[in-house]
Amino acid sequence: MIASLKGIVQAIGVDHAVIDVAGVGYLVQASSRTLALLEPGAAAFLLVETQVREDAITLFGFGTAEERDWFRLLTGVQGVGGRLALAILGTLAPDEIARAITLDDKAMIARAPGVGPRLAARITTELKGKAPAAGGFPDIALPNAPRPASSEADAIAALESLGFRTAEAARAVAQALRDLGEEQSTPALIRESLKRASR
Repeated sequence: MIASLKGIVQAIGVDHAVIDVAGVGYLVQASSRTLALLEPGAAAFLLVETQVREDAITLFGFGTAEERDWFRLLTGVQGVGGRLALAILGTLAPDEIARAITLDDKAMIARAPGVGPRLAARITTELKGKAPAAGGFPDIALPNAPRPASSEADAIAALESLGFRTAEAARAVAQALRDLGEEQSTPALIRESLKRASR
């Protein structure tokens, strides 16, 4: 089982990349988000999920552990295969998926190509309670990958320190961000999240 690949980017396609590892080219399916971080001829490190079927062995590559973990959760939902999971991850950032599931926002999930209202409802229902809190995983892979703002994670941690459960804190922070916009300072976000958590 292949868990990761470290090598040189040989080629990039619409939905895949070829990573040269010691002279062997591995074709890796990846989301548009991960592919955007790769450059032909540059070094890359990808986390890999391997799917084995009777007629094919498919490698799915991820720039972060967070994206890989969401891939595992999504493909555990009936009707969501590997390529559809990548389409969702290419449309929505991991924290957006977490927020949509926390708020039961089926319309946001349905923004991904190939996801209809019924499947979006199934995803939000089946992953409710299973989804990690937004910002809960560290970035691992590509050295130049942008890191998400920490204010959301800081606000969740602040509410947890006040005795709120992680799910309650994540829900309150997500609601504050949805109501007030993403450009909130950490203190302001904590204040507004606390108001919503205390309701």
